[in-house]
Amino acid sequence: MKTITEKRKTGNLGEDLACRFLMKRGFDVIERNYLKKCGEIDIIAKNKGKIHFIEVKSVSHETTLSVSVETNGNGGFRPEDNVHPWKLQRLARTIQVYLQEKNVPHETDWQFDVITVFIDKKQLISKVNILENVVL
Repeated sequence: MKTITEKRKTGNLGEDLACRFLMKRGFDVIERNYLKKCGEIDIIAKNKGKIHFIEVKSVSHETTLSVSVETNGNGGFRPEDNVHPWKLQRLARTIQVYLQEKNVPHETDWQFDVITVFIDKKQLISKVNILENVVL
């Protein structure tokens, strides 16, 4: 039997919180964890006729404390910094595969967003931010 790591549990919780965040803002979540050989898209959602391809980066309060001792509210750690250029290339390829596979018309508007989720498991609180229309 496969055990789920603490990092994966944090990631799953972050994706759940990101979906709730999006739905509260009028998004329809179409798909989660779209996986192809070229990469994975965490969340695919639609809002006002536009498709949003979303990468979720989650971090627990415990992780931020171990990364840095700065005191700017998140330990100085920015989860979005983990969206490296090679990750963006993989996401761009995966988005193109999705658009082709689903026969999405060329004129359909779409964008790539990054959602960051800070989770404090001890206090049972989280903070969700969205960086919209990130250039791939």
